[in-house]
Amino acid sequence: MEWDDRILIDPTICHGKPVIAGTRVPVAIVVGSLAGGMSFEEVQREYGLLQEDIRAALAFAGALVEEESFHPLPGAA
Repeated sequence: MEWDDRILIDPTICHGKPVIAGTRVPVAIVVGSLAGGMSFEEVQREYGLLQEDIRAALAFAGALVEEESFHPLPGAA
């Protein structure tokens, strides 16, 4: 899924947080709503999005996680 056509990062919109293009809906809200138990259909209705917008938000979040490095803290179990 290509997310770069649907996700916008612009310092003049929502302080530069990634949003769904053409909206002011942050990617974090979309992903958080799904993580909180909302269905795709509920997110679509609540925020006026398309399924492709939601999938792009998930693809964007996945791409960010892939770029991160995680290091366990010493002594952490």
